[in-house]
Amino acid sequence: MTRRNVTRAEYCVIACAEAWRDNGEVLASPMGLIPSVGARLAQRTFSPGLLLTDGEALIVGADGVTEGWLPYRRHLTMVTGGRRHVMMGASQIDRFGNQNISCIGDWDRPARQLLGVRGAPVNTLNNAVSYWVPRHSPRVFVERVDMICGVGYDSAAAAGPSASRFHRIPRVVTDLGVFDFATPDHSMRLASLHPGVSVDRVREATGFALTVADEVPDTREPTAGELRLIREVIDPAGTRDREVRG
Repeated sequence: MTRRNVTRAEYCVIACAEAWRDNGEVLASPMGLIPSVGARLAQRTFSPGLLLTDGEALIVGADGVTEGWLPYRRHLTMVTGGRRHVMMGASQIDRFGNQNISCIGDWDRPARQLLGVRGAPVNTLNNAVSYWVPRHSPRVFVERVDMICGVGYDSAAAAGPSASRFHRIPRVVTDLGVFDFATPDHSMRLASLHPGVSVDRVREATGFALTVADEVPDTREPTAGELRLIREVIDPAGTRDREVRG
């Protein structure tokens, strides 16, 4: 437990929710338990214009009531039109935000087969994409990903304006802190630490050199109202603690 008895998982929820602040009326596509709790919290508080789905074909309100129909063709229109902010996972991610969810090892003979490329390239080239990593380690935060699925800043720049025009990675959230790419070369920067985590701990868990300021702020605490929503309304069963333990 940390200050005010806020758990590490709840700091992660807040950090994920903040990814959708000021996004307006866009489709939030959270992939993972804590990102889903974060998106629902954001919709109920500071981002009421967010659109959420039931994971299939319906748009649902904060109370779960169906508000509309979202067939796949319309979903794709929102993707290519930039009216979507995804929070995906990453089996590997590098300093410029290239993400891998396809395979570990050489493509010709991989050591492990993962999900596959899926929609990661289209997502990253057409709409905002953030990332959620529940276990921050050097195996995930690597110098170079084994295969590029989600496109990073350097890869988008190398491909030219057609790839970089709508490319944006607002943040990466892990069980240790929050990271962004607010540096001159768009390399990863430590933006905030979850309370109880040190800069040295983050560096040890990262397989490349991070940009780190002299003073790194703590991830913001949830308000009393946000804690009530998380604990009593959105996730009363405490499933968030299965993904991130204190």
